[in-house]
Amino acid sequence: MQKPNILFIQVDQLAAHFLRCYGDNVCHAPNLERLAERGTLFETAYCNFPLCSPSRSSMATGKLCSEIGAYDNAAELPASIPTYADYLRSAGYKTALSGKMHFIGPDQFHGFEKRLTPDLYPADFSWVPNWGDEGKRDTNDPRSVTIAGVCERSVQIDFDDLVTYNAIQYLYDVARSSDERPFFLQVSYTHPHEPYLCRKEFWDIYDGVEIPLPSVPPLPAAEHDAHSVRLLKDFGMLDMRVTDEDILRARRAYYGSISYLDRKIGHVLDTLQAIGQSESTVIVFTSDHGEMLGERGMWFKKHFFEPSLRIPLIIAGGSFGSGRVQTPASLVDLLPTFMGIAEGPGWTSPVESLDGADLSVLLDAPEPERPIYAEYLAEATTAPIFMVRQGRYKYVHSTADPPLLFDVVVDTEERSNLAGKSEMADIEARLRALVLQRWDSSALAEAIKLSQRRRQLILRAAKQGLRPRWNHGEEPGSDVVWYRGESSYNDWAFQYLPLIEQD
Repeated sequence: MQKPNILFIQVDQLAAHFLRCYGDNVCHAPNLERLAERGTLFETAYCNFPLCSPSRSSMATGKLCSEIGAYDNAAELPASIPTYADYLRSAGYKTALSGKMHFIGPDQFHGFEKRLTPDLYPADFSWVPNWGDEGKRDTNDPRSVTIAGVCERSVQIDFDDLVTYNAIQYLYDVARSSDERPFFLQVSYTHPHEPYLCRKEFWDIYDGVEIPLPSVPPLPAAEHDAHSVRLLKDFGMLDMRVTDEDILRARRAYYGSISYLDRKIGHVLDTLQAIGQSESTVIVFTSDHGEMLGERGMWFKKHFFEPSLRIPLIIAGGSFGSGRVQTPASLVDLLPTFMGIAEGPGWTSPVESLDGADLSVLLDAPEPERPIYAEYLAEATTAPIFMVRQGRYKYVHSTADPPLLFDVVVDTEERSNLAGKSEMADIEARLRALVLQRWDSSALAEAIKLSQRRRQLILRAAKQGLRPRWNHGEEPGSDVVWYRGESSYNDWAFQYLPLIEQD
C-alpha cells in the first residue's frame, strides 16, 4: 500500500487567535478556513520555544532545545541529531523544503534532499546573545509599530512569492517524475512576521472593518513581570506610547499579511488538486510561534503569554478527519506524528526517546491533563526560563525571576498571578516539581554561557578577512537580498518599496 504524501505548510509568527477557526471575527483567510473545516484542529497547541530558530530546531528533532543545544537564534542544530526529514527519508520518502527553516550551522539540509529556495536569515553566529551585556539591540525596535501599513513590495514578499513558485514547480515535477516514492514537502513562509507591511490589495480587504485594539493596553513597569520588563527595555519599548492609529495600522497590516499568505497557500493547494494528489496527501498547517502584536505594549514574541506561545495546528487527511481536539499539543509532537502518518499510528523512535508523541493516538484517547513544556534560553534574560502547562494552569519558573502562575481558562488575559497564594500552594508545588524534574537550571545556564562565549569568539574571528557563508548555495561575499548579518537587521528589515498612489 502506498504511503500518503505529506504537505507541511508552516508560517512565521502567527498567533492562533487571529484565525476565525480559533475565534477571531475579522480575519479573511478562506483557504485556511476550508482546511480547518475538513481537518482536525488542535484547540491548544503551543510552540516549545517562542523564538524562530530554536522553535524550528525543537520541532524538527522532536526534542526540547535544552537537550540539543539549540539555545537561541544563533545556536547550531547539530548534524548528528536526526530530524523528521531524516526519519521520513529513511522510511522511503523524498524530502524537499521550500522556504525558511532557519538552520544554524554548516549543515543546511538536515535530511532534506532538496532545498528549493535560499533561507531568509543568516546561518552563522550573527545573532549570538551575551547574557548580562547584550549591547545595542539589532532586532525589534519601535519601528515595528511606526513603520507599518501598505507597501508595494518588501523583501518578505519577494521571499514568500519565491517560496510559493518553487513549491508549485516541485509539485508539478513530482507529477512528471518516475520516482514513485511518496513526497514530504515543507512549504515555509516568513509572513506575517514583522515588519507589519502588506500590499494594497490585502490592505483593502479590511477597509471599513473594525480592527480590535489589544485587549491589554501598555502597562507601567510596576505592573509587568520581570521578563516583560527586560524585553521591553531591551527593545526600547518600555513606557513607549504610540497612538491608536499607529496600533491599528500595524494590526491591519498583520491581518493583510495573513490574507496574503492565505492566497499563496491556496495556490499550493490548488496545484495539489491539479496533479491529482489531494486525496493521497495529508496536509499539516502550523506556525513556529505566536506574536504579542501590541498586547501589554509588546510587539514581539519571546514570552510565555498565550499570544506568543499558542499557535494554530490543523491536520487534514488520513486518519485526521473533521473535528476539534482538546488535548494539548506542541511542535515537538510533529516528528512522531509525521512518522505515525508514514508508518502507522503510535510510532515511537527506534533511536531514542523523544519529547513529543504521535497526535493521531489522541483522536480517540484524549488526555486533557497532558503537560506541555516550553523554554526560553535566548537574549534578554540572565537565566533559563521554563514553562509547563497542565490542564487549566500555566506555570513559569526561573531562578532569576519570581514565578508566574495563571489559570488561563478564567483569566484569559493572564493578568492575575496566582503564584504564592496559599490556596494555590498545592497546584504551584505540583507544577514546580514538573519543572525541576525536567530541567537542571544551574547546569543548563553554565552550558549556555559557555556556548555563547565559544560562538562569540568564532564570530569575531569570522569577521577578520573574508567572512564565510554557511547559507547553502552561497559563496563568501556574494551579493544577495536576504539578510546575512553583515549590516543592521533593523535597517534591512524596514526598507521597502512604498506604494505610489496613482492620480
